[in-house]
Amino acid sequence: MKLLRPLLLVFLILSGIYFFTSHRAGNAFSPANWITRPTHVELTEAAGPETLSADERNNVDVYRKVVPSVVNVTSRLVTYDFFYGVVPEEGQGSGFIIDKEGHILTNYHVIANAQRLEVTLHNRKRYGARVIGYDRSHDLAVIQIPEHDLSPVTLGDSSHLEVGMQVFAIGNPFGLNGTMTRGIISSIRSVRTQIGSDIDNAIQTDAAINPGNSGGPLLNSRGDVIGINTMIATGGAEQSAGIGFAIPINSAKAALNDLVQFGHMRRPALGIRTLPITPELAQQMGLAADYGLLIVEVVPGGPADRAGLHAGNERAYLGNTPIRIGGDLIMAIDGQDIENQQDLARVMDQHKSGDTVTLTIIRGKRKMDVKVTLGEAQQQA
Repeated sequence: MKLLRPLLLVFLILSGIYFFTSHRAGNAFSPANWITRPTHVELTEAAGPETLSADERNNVDVYRKVVPSVVNVTSRLVTYDFFYGVVPEEGQGSGFIIDKEGHILTNYHVIANAQRLEVTLHNRKRYGARVIGYDRSHDLAVIQIPEHDLSPVTLGDSSHLEVGMQVFAIGNPFGLNGTMTRGIISSIRSVRTQIGSDIDNAIQTDAAINPGNSGGPLLNSRGDVIGINTMIATGGAEQSAGIGFAIPINSAKAALNDLVQFGHMRRPALGIRTLPITPELAQQMGLAADYGLLIVEVVPGGPADRAGLHAGNERAYLGNTPIRIGGDLIMAIDGQDIENQQDLARVMDQHKSGDTVTLTIIRGKRKMDVKVTLGEAQQQA
């Protein structure tokens, strides 16, 4: 009897809780007296088809113009584990069609070490691809598929970009093909890539770029390609943090013919080592100009040597670094001012091996022009 009373009390308490929660409070599936079931639900709908703003219309036009030319690039390779077991690996990136012959421009790191390449077009057709040429130092590669009825992109001009210009990125982030994002040019700066190469005048953008976007196009507001999306700064996260970088398209255009024809870039070179001059250095050295590139070394037998350019002949120190001063000071090339190595690289990107350029130099106190036939960088020491 003593045991029955506590059990009865517990039963009454639990019964009360159940009754209160299921009947008094109700639940989502229980009927209520305020529920209505009309035969027709009256909705507030838009008056007609939604009209796009001018900005939205341009977004749509850019996407429709370019997306048929953007491809997904899948690279496959086979590695082996500690026990020599086969471990297949797969990577994905983007690329874009540059001509009707099936040539596709992408990043070198997208296709590096690949044993098999597969390209998927926007219409879902798939093709095996072959590497035609690559330039590892500038993270560029050209691959080709056996299809000739294609829609190539329009290549723009990256020499007059300005911070604040609107840009679009189209690619396959995380394998999601045909994805477009929008942003602006945040900066133009030199950066070092993950494979250790430098990109001069890289286009920094806040348009969302994620893994899988590499090799895809960065576009201006007309849908012209102005860059190749290459890398992101993530702060450790494997996704966009609002800072992405693209190779300027002019650098790629300078390499395309060589990559397709020879399989590598015949990058032009002067055959010199230089020191950028600041007003402070110019004053200390007694130079006749306060900017330019001072030639501190000339490669024997190279283009500059054959043109008669002079290297430094007087030993000096820049901090703890030994240098030679007294050489020619390069002021301009083909009328374009040269203030640093970035300016020199920009001019070199406009030329190829074998071109002749005119260097404006100061030798001592005398200003003069010297014609130099550019050599091939791989042949220079």
